[in-house]
Amino acid sequence: MASYIERRKFLAQTSSGYAPMAAAFRQGLSKEGFVEGRNVAIEYRWAENQIDRLPALAAELVRRPVAVIAAAGTSPAVAAKASTTTIPVVFSTAADPVAVGLVASLNRPGGNVTGITNLGVELLQKQLEMLHQFVPTATTVAGLINPTFPGSETQSRDLEAAARKLGLQLHLLHASAVRDFDMVFETMVRLQAAALVICPDAFFASRRDQIATLALRHAIPTAYHFREFAAAGGLMSYGPSAADGCRQVGIYAGRILKGEQPAVLPVMRSTKLELVINLKTAKRLGLDVPLFLQERADEVIE
Repeated sequence: MASYIERRKFLAQTSSGYAPMAAAFRQGLSKEGFVEGRNVAIEYRWAENQIDRLPALAAELVRRPVAVIAAAGTSPAVAAKASTTTIPVVFSTAADPVAVGLVASLNRPGGNVTGITNLGVELLQKQLEMLHQFVPTATTVAGLINPTFPGSETQSRDLEAAARKLGLQLHLLHASAVRDFDMVFETMVRLQAAALVICPDAFFASRRDQIATLALRHAIPTAYHFREFAAAGGLMSYGPSAADGCRQVGIYAGRILKGEQPAVLPVMRSTKLELVINLKTAKRLGLDVPLFLQERADEVIE
């Protein structure tokens, strides 16, 4: 164990709701023998959903004596990678890290960047399938995408393919600011969209309470990929554990602090998936939850 304090940075798009993730990150570090305040110092930087602040925050971290940068989310990871070619960067992302330019390949990232991908994009088809089981008579659905998200084009293609497979008409709607949400839901009502899939994005995660409230107000069954959305009143979530992803980021950060090189640390794929169904919300929407989905769920909120 190091006898001096390593300086470690944690860069994220928002501090809202991130306390459990930060705790999981510290847990991962501790597994490798690094305890905050004892032999590692962690400085946190939050962009508070102002994506244009991320490059400046990343550059600030680079100017300081830093051992590793942890980037929680795709946008922070892209900003961190652009800010340095020498300081190790460990990311967590719902996107394909090769497609968004974070690494050269999953098995051998090359350069100074590696991390964890939580397969969020690949789960869009499964989320749409489950929503269709909630509303089997639906013919029109919607997908919510943040056009500023680096993987938004891939998300669009995946959702379009999923809708075609199910024979559904899909409307892709965009939101990148708080003021956009009211208009998005009004548009869905006008289009008679019977269900909504929210694409992975840190901005959407930070506004989960607002989105869940609007979905309930407009009676639109909605799915997201993190448990926190269902806990906030959304109908369901299906996807990886965000906390588990941050824990793995902490483990990789600890291994790098011990001397391992990110160039040869393969990008890990988080495979711990969880289905959470909010029965209270389902009842308010007048939906019958299929018994097989309830039995399959890792958690049912009543």
